[in-house]
Amino acid sequence: MFKVECVDHIGIAVPNLETAKKFYTDVLGLKCTGEEEVAEQKVKTAFIPTGEAEIELLESTAPDGPIAKFIEKNGGRQGIQHIALRVDNIEKAIADLKAKGVRMIDEKPRYGAGGSSIAFIHPKASGVLLELCQRKG
Repeated sequence: MFKVECVDHIGIAVPNLETAKKFYTDVLGLKCTGEEEVAEQKVKTAFIPTGEAEIELLESTAPDGPIAKFIEKNGGRQGIQHIALRVDNIEKAIADLKAKGVRMIDEKPRYGAGGSSIAFIHPKASGVLLELCQRKG
């Protein structure tokens, strides 16, 4: 059985990464620890640590990307797009969940921001979009 270690991050879909980042850095006084574009997911990300977990700001790089679709479906507003749970072994987590009949979006791990391995659980399984992630290192 795999282990959920903690909430790794909360993904917030935003129409503009720079504008959204300013609220967290200028208003709340938090630090952005890096930005990255993940071309295969059509997204630019910025990570903002908040103690044990991070906020991941997500801006679409294409009008047909999942973040652009989320914002469009949400009436043009930004909002929480997913919650990521850190697991100790992502391959085992996927296999265990599938064995329990849990519907997965990803049947095998894929590359995520920060070099992590990720896989999404279908929102119909849990009520929200959950990301499993295993950090490298």
